[in-house]
Amino acid sequence: MHDESGRSGAVATHAVVIAGGGPTGSMLAAELALSGVDVAIVERREDQDLASSRAGGLHARTIEVLDQRGVAERFLSQGQTTQIASFAQEIPLDIRDFPTRHNYGLALWQNHIERILAEWVSELAVPTYRGRAVTGFAQDPDGVDVALEGGRSMRAKYLVGCDGGRSLVRKSAGIDFPGWDPSTSYLIGEVAMSEEPAWGLRRDDKGVYGIGKLEDAKGARVVLREEHVRRGDEPTLQDLREALIALYGTDYGLHSAAYVSRFTDMARQAASYRDRRVLLAGDAAHVHSPVGGQGLNTGVQDAVNLGWKLAQVVTGTSPESLLDTYHAERHPVGARVLRTTLALTALNRGDERTLALREMMSGVLRLDEPRKQCAAMMSGLDIHYDFGTGHPLLGRRMPDLDLLTAGGSRRVFTLLHEARPVLLNLGEPGALDIAPWANRVRQLDARYTGMWELPVLGAVAAPTAVLIRPDGHVAWVGDGTDQGLRDALATWFGPPTAP
Repeated sequence: MHDESGRSGAVATHAVVIAGGGPTGSMLAAELALSGVDVAIVERREDQDLASSRAGGLHARTIEVLDQRGVAERFLSQGQTTQIASFAQEIPLDIRDFPTRHNYGLALWQNHIERILAEWVSELAVPTYRGRAVTGFAQDPDGVDVALEGGRSMRAKYLVGCDGGRSLVRKSAGIDFPGWDPSTSYLIGEVAMSEEPAWGLRRDDKGVYGIGKLEDAKGARVVLREEHVRRGDEPTLQDLREALIALYGTDYGLHSAAYVSRFTDMARQAASYRDRRVLLAGDAAHVHSPVGGQGLNTGVQDAVNLGWKLAQVVTGTSPESLLDTYHAERHPVGARVLRTTLALTALNRGDERTLALREMMSGVLRLDEPRKQCAAMMSGLDIHYDFGTGHPLLGRRMPDLDLLTAGGSRRVFTLLHEARPVLLNLGEPGALDIAPWANRVRQLDARYTGMWELPVLGAVAAPTAVLIRPDGHVAWVGDGTDQGLRDALATWFGPPTAP
């Protein structure tokens, strides 16, 4: 694994510096590296093995995103595919009838997700400066001076804060973080006990808590509701012991912990995802309760939305204004996640009134259409960026069709492995002329036989051509003509090259 942890000396210079090597930072680094951008990660943890297991899986759209880059199988081989989408934990949302190759979720703990991403990033030769934390920065018209602990510094054209909910990058940029204060706090940890605990989930009038077995069966993973809201201070083994006694009447002989962490149901979102040459992604841009498993998935998808845009700006292909579309597209997605987790947190309470509401919601979500709408939202398969009116595909994820090309059968997602845009022509071969963008956009003539289907929306009219962005979202849809194509190409992939 490429690791720069021991080095010192001259100031390092990179086109992009990413603060934080968690799932969001690693995914962003991979996206930039695929586009040929000089990117580096600064990570405060000395060792990859210190990654937490707070998040427990990947939703369908995140698996699709990884499939678009050709690495999904690395994750699928390490976890368990299952129907993980649910509403308020007890209301399952089956997506087996959804039109996607990945009509399931993946149960895989965050430490494994981070390890696989870190291995991929290393293969892409991205330097990772471990054991260092960003302590501040100063912007100027040409770049960012990034200060690191220990008196070191770095220089970059852009700095991206992927440094978690307490993001120093966000705070130093002066970006507001409005939202809702916590109503409850939880302890989470991987622990060793000398006695057999009461396995499984429990619910009381304040929320859900429980004890589960670790994969090696030699320890336990605990998620414990605290009696009073606490935040800020680092939790201890004694805090875990007190929480166990309060909830179970015993600590089950708790004697050690691999790690202990605290989270709350606070819900906050950055007012802006960008301040000039500084950007935010993942938990640095939005924090919320982990119920529903949205956080890691939203962060990874932030990275995929931002990566190709930042790459084009860094390389001079597109104007800096392209970065404004990152906030415009992802901020509404984050806002919806916050509202969803507020609702899910409320539904997790165990008092009689909430129980009655949960029973009613369970009945509603057994109906086909409500189930599909909610499942598409939780799985991320319904994300729709507003590119104006037109064909239902516009702004949505491109389906992974089986195409017939001159070179044989191809899946759509395989065309996106290099993180490049694709113009897919399904009409008369050679009918579309994109010569001024030919060095930026891959063009392919193909045929497809079958119905076009989207989650929730169902069947849609088959287009004659589609312009697919590197993140897999459709930027233009052809109806037999090339009307609007040049405008879409210029909007997303820079002005035309002079002949």
